[in-house]
Amino acid sequence: MGESVRMRRGAHTVPVDTGALRLSPPVLRADVRVDRSRALALNARIELHHGEIVAVMGPRGSGASTLLAALAGTIRLSDGSIELDAGIRIDRRRHLRPARRGIALVAGAPDLPEHLRLRDIVADGLRHRGVPRGLARQEADEWLWHVGLPGAGDHHPRELSPGGRVRVAVARALAAAPRVLLLDDPLARLDAREADDVRQMLREQLAATLTTALVVTRDLVDAVALAQRMVVLERGRVTQSDRIPAVLAAPATAYIAEIAGLNRLEGVFADGHWTQRESGPGPFLASSHRTHVAEGAPAAAIFPMRSVRVEHTAESTWTGAVRVAGDSPASPGRWLSRVARIEPLPAGGRVRTSAPEIAVDLTSARLAELRLQRDDPIWLSVDPSDVRVRPA
Repeated sequence: MGESVRMRRGAHTVPVDTGALRLSPPVLRADVRVDRSRALALNARIELHHGEIVAVMGPRGSGASTLLAALAGTIRLSDGSIELDAGIRIDRRRHLRPARRGIALVAGAPDLPEHLRLRDIVADGLRHRGVPRGLARQEADEWLWHVGLPGAGDHHPRELSPGGRVRVAVARALAAAPRVLLLDDPLARLDAREADDVRQMLREQLAATLTTALVVTRDLVDAVALAQRMVVLERGRVTQSDRIPAVLAAPATAYIAEIAGLNRLEGVFADGHWTQRESGPGPFLASSHRTHVAEGAPAAAIFPMRSVRVEHTAESTWTGAVRVAGDSPASPGRWLSRVARIEPLPAGGRVRTSAPEIAVDLTSARLAELRLQRDDPIWLSVDPSDVRVRPA
């Protein structure tokens, strides 16, 4: 039997069996196709169940904001369909205006009516549900309290911080009891402290209301804190979709590997070793883990950025280092590379190399000791126990 929790709707709470919710039909099933230009074509499938929170992550230009706009109805589908519960179907020929979809969209920089008091802004969401004006204003004050703005009903949006504006937009959206809440990178414009506070508020309110939500974010902290499942969107296509721990443990692309603090290199696996199909000395990695990769098949080697060790070469020039490396026998887990650039991190730096392109996280002390410069030849090494080999 599922766990019983209490779900709040306005001033009321009702017990809800979460086990039954997980077995319910999808609230939203979408095959979204949008052709806005050759540079931006979206072809993505997504499914949401009642009470489920899904994070969408992708690099800039991946099409995530376009996906939300198509679901919300602010842009039309070029093809495909959106199916909502209650038998509602939307496609290229049958467009349903946003107000009739029961889908709320909260942007990272919410557009709030500056002339209205916060109480009236939130009450607007309640009025859409048919709540009488007087009761809507009363419940609006309760929603402001729920999102961390008690007693703020008489204030105006211009008096709020960026995080306060997000809180009001969330209160207005949740007050309308949407079938799906869409959040478009809501914390991106906030400083670290305010983002943490608003993130905690979102986590509490989405759980308390059992709201079905799709959260677009470029911050893994947001995804892990708010969502149970992740959809990775790259160049308008879904490249991976699974529970968050599964995505981070076995990233399907270099983008999500980097988000997880991992290197992901593609090559082949044979005789217990992985090698990249490139000329030159390495990389050549041993794997001590069981793999499910067929002999000679394409394979991805995955290992943490922090586990890569860096050493200076005996030769200070690239050509000299290549010559010395060429005379040395191949050694699993150790290969020659070159510094491409160094990026600052809060407690050190990330060294990016060429041939192959990998990232190495080093502490400030280690960076000071190595004194690396761009184009320096370096030896890289990885412990075999840190390498996992997966089908590419």
